[in-house]
Amino acid sequence: MPRFLAFRLYGPLVSWGEIAVGEVRPTQDHPTKSAIIGLVAAALGIRRNEEERLQALASGYHVAVAVDAPGTLLQDYHTVQVAPQAARKAGPRITTRRNELRIPRSELNTVESWRDYLCDSLATVFLWAIQEPPPYTIDQIRESLHHPTFTLYLGRKSCPPALPLQPQLIEAENLHMAIRKAEFENLGVLDAIHRASHVRLFWEGDTNIGIDPEKTFRRRDQPTSRKRWQFADRDEHSTTIPLFREGS
Repeated sequence: MPRFLAFRLYGPLVSWGEIAVGEVRPTQDHPTKSAIIGLVAAALGIRRNEEERLQALASGYHVAVAVDAPGTLLQDYHTVQVAPQAARKAGPRITTRRNELRIPRSELNTVESWRDYLCDSLATVFLWAIQEPPPYTIDQIRESLHHPTFTLYLGRKSCPPALPLQPQLIEAENLHMAIRKAEFENLGVLDAIHRASHVRLFWEGDTNIGIDPEKTFRRRDQPTSRKRWQFADRDEHSTTIPLFREGS
């Protein structure tokens, strides 16, 4: 019987990076695959420059996300000091923020930036292997989420998880049955957040999950190269299901 790993992502602020051009940094309304893979990789101790390990993880598992609480949109306005183009071309290569700010303050430029966040967003993530053996076992990932190697965050470093992820293994015939079996401890903190009567469900892959999709979208969030910030397209299906899981 298939095995699924389920865990919860909650934070007072989260940000799931959308395609960004210019000064506005939007967020998707649910965790992207690249964000989920990045979080799991951090838990496993995979560094950002270990591209082969990251690629194996991304291609070895399918992901699904149930949006238990959508959250509310918040836009944060920033002014950011950056090195001028002339300094970037004339001097040594600027590879870190620290190096950039070593340029005399009088020579720095200021740019505006708008960054989107979701407040009080709650999502349940499901992972299942699409190859045998997977690059990392479900049990390894579960243990790493209990005791992560690196600090976990929800899209941005300023957005750490506010509650334990409570990772759990579920054996079920399909994803839909796994969702029905998932149970999380009621931690009280979530009692006040807004819940809809139905949950939006997003998943990938062609395997029968026990429920038909209402829509299918093309998403560019399949990580291919962290060094070059490159992502590939993937198909993401979606539907709505009743909010039937007990606990919070």
